[in-house]
Amino acid sequence: MPKHIARLAAGTVVALSLLTACSGGTGGTAEPPASGTPGSTSSDNSSNNGVPKVPAPLPTEKLLADPCSALSDSDVQALGLASPGKANDNTPRGCDWQSSDPELSSNGIVISPLPQNKNGLADTYSMKSSQAYFEPTQIAGYPAVFASAQDSRKSGACALVVGVTDQLTVAIVDGINKGKNHDNPCEPLTKIGTAMINHLKTES
Repeated sequence: MPKHIARLAAGTVVALSLLTACSGGTGGTAEPPASGTPGSTSSDNSSNNGVPKVPAPLPTEKLLADPCSALSDSDVQALGLASPGKANDNTPRGCDWQSSDPELSSNGIVISPLPQNKNGLADTYSMKSSQAYFEPTQIAGYPAVFASAQDSRKSGACALVVGVTDQLTVAIVDGINKGKNHDNPCEPLTKIGTAMINHLKTES
């Protein structure tokens, strides 16, 4: 694996693990969104602190057991990634993919489910004030946030957290060292997140 992607996989996910323990994490290439004190929830479309709720929980058993199952083989090919993905040994566990284009092999993504965030997206929202950027969005109708404690977007890195159930989020982080998306690294995450959600729907 290229050193750029190795740093992405190790530095960012380890940093997130530290932040979920409410300690001050320090950055890797692109530091994923933090989590913190659990937020309260209600039965309507949002929690008391404005956190949007998941419209319909997605199946996550297989995803948690094997993060590389987040994308189908056809998704990986359509997204221009090399198959198969490679599971990493970080905490939380994730899966790494790099570009299938030999000229862009230093580009890659990491997908990591975050089971330690017991309150799902509410845990990410609870750390909003400490993020360098925090931009709520929707991915295929599911609530998500572009966010990171370190803003590395101008360096080709972006982080997205997607709510797949009200108790589980998935972090998707990319590192684009070169190519057309270097100056807009968040855009590919929307496509990746959409592919992941649509694939998880087929698991039900």
